[in-house]
Amino acid sequence: MGEPPELPAEAIEPDVEDDDRGLFGLKRDRVELIATILLAAAAILTAWSAFQAGKWSGVQAVSFSEAGAARTESTRFDTRAGQQASIDISLFTDWLAALNDELSRELPVISEAGTYTPIDGTLSAFLFVRFREEFSPAMTAWLATDPANNPDAPPTPFATDEYVLAAAVQADELKTLADEKAAQAREANQIGDTYVLTAVLFATVLFFAGVSSKLERRSNRNLTLGVGVVVLVIAGLVLLSLPIELGDELFFLSD
Repeated sequence: MGEPPELPAEAIEPDVEDDDRGLFGLKRDRVELIATILLAAAAILTAWSAFQAGKWSGVQAVSFSEAGAARTESTRFDTRAGQQASIDISLFTDWLAALNDELSRELPVISEAGTYTPIDGTLSAFLFVRFREEFSPAMTAWLATDPANNPDAPPTPFATDEYVLAAAVQADELKTLADEKAAQAREANQIGDTYVLTAVLFATVLFFAGVSSKLERRSNRNLTLGVGVVVLVIAGLVLLSLPIELGDELFFLSD
């Protein structure tokens, strides 16, 4: 019998060159290198995102706590201001009643120019000198407008610009501070949620990069690794836009 014809080398040796090509025409070993780098980058960024999510959760908790404390203090000062206003109103009402009684007895407590003059021994004088320090300037300013004869005068001392309660001012400032802290807490919550989202995206990159090295078909490897690269880029861009919390310092990676 004759020897079988010798086949060409191309028919005997499998064509592995095409199968050794991976993503973007790279050889398989280089594709695996890219997958390894992708795994390392995604692992580091996942840990960083989780760390920042925890830090911003702490900022949120502290800000909400400070907002609650400021609101509680605001309520306390507002209550004090209401009590002080009640004292001023009560003393002023009693002073008006005493003044009317003294005028009915024709005591010279009101001068011809319409100015009130306290007379020792009278009830109106007794009350007048006992007005609170915050109310006395308003009372003096109101009397200076000659309210008995001037129709444009403020109706009461409480309507003058001089009547200012420090407790009420403090209550307003604390309320504003509470609103600012609450807004900071809501912002920190949103930033923390976004960091959690980036951690999920980076974890997805870990999955795709890990699976790509286990697949045999070149098209499947290319697809999974390509998806991993795209997700990594998107998550990285989101991460760059987020502020970084490092205790007392706050800055942006994009700065």
